[in-house]
Amino acid sequence: MATAKKATATPAAKKAAPAAKKTAAPAKKTAAPAKKTAAPAKQTAAPAAKKVAPAAKQSAPAAKKAAPATKKAAAPAKKAAAPAAKKVAPAAKQAPSTAKKAPTPKAKAGFDYDAAALKANWSRLHAGDAEPWPKSAAVLEAWRLFHAGDFAGALKAGLKAGGAGITVANKAQAMHATYVETSEAKKQKAFLEIAERAEAQQATEPDNANAWYFQAYALGRYAQSISIAEALAQGIGFKVKAALERAIALQPQHGDAHIALGAFHAEVIDKVGRLLARGQGADARTGLQMFEIARKLMPHSAIARVEQANGLVMIEGEKRLAEAEALYKQAAACEPMDAMERHDIELAKAELDD
Repeated sequence: MATAKKATATPAAKKAAPAAKKTAAPAKKTAAPAKKTAAPAKQTAAPAAKKVAPAAKQSAPAAKKAAPATKKAAAPAKKAAAPAAKKVAPAAKQAPSTAKKAPTPKAKAGFDYDAAALKANWSRLHAGDAEPWPKSAAVLEAWRLFHAGDFAGALKAGLKAGGAGITVANKAQAMHATYVETSEAKKQKAFLEIAERAEAQQATEPDNANAWYFQAYALGRYAQSISIAEALAQGIGFKVKAALERAIALQPQHGDAHIALGAFHAEVIDKVGRLLARGQGADARTGLQMFEIARKLMPHSAIARVEQANGLVMIEGEKRLAEAEALYKQAAACEPMDAMERHDIELAKAELDD
């Protein structure tokens, strides 16, 4: 019952840079023509010097008399070139100003975004969870820690902030348990804590899509750790499906919830077969459709490709292996925007190695 993020690995992130690089490039191209314009000015001096040269071919005395003329003639040419160069210079100086309008603030090394960079990259960083820009400075700080890969710090900061900070705390603990924690017992404990917190959040914020999503994510990961068959017997499958459908109803742009719902259908079919899967509300067509929607909502996502690759094989078997491998390669070639995405990409590389 894989949910939105990750299937197994331990992957944490760098993607603000590409946006900034692409923006800065035009500025360099604008400045280049200015240099080329200066070149003709130098060429203007050359013809003047050539016209003086014939006088030097006369008799020695004449040549000596002509010499001053040559120097005098050449001198104005150089002076003529100078104004041309000076006229061109302002154009080169103006070019960078166009670049200053467009650049997107980048994260510092290690995906450490400041407030301006976070805001500029927010929609890209949160294409999966569709989380709105935080109103609280304390919640914003928790998100900064999360994107930098300090999941423990983000968990602590999110819990302290309360309110919208609970979503950061849940996501940070979920990523730590999925990618960093090695103890199965500690993973299970973490997932149950997240599910409990998310359910409490639903009571106070029933329209918060992420309160429903993270309950489903945590329960889905917990189900994987105890075995899908056992989890289905406990009724966890129905809870996961209902919570994900609620999240999507509240926020149709929630890419992670679409991935997770696709993974739910795929895992149930894989574990109990298509016929018995219907009793759990799982079917192949819906599962495949969820993956496609997620890819459209998250075109740059590595995890969307990884989960779709896994789902294709679980639902349709070996006939989709080549397509799945192509998706893993695409995912491995993605550029991470934060620590979590770096883990996603490492997961894709691990799948290719297997």
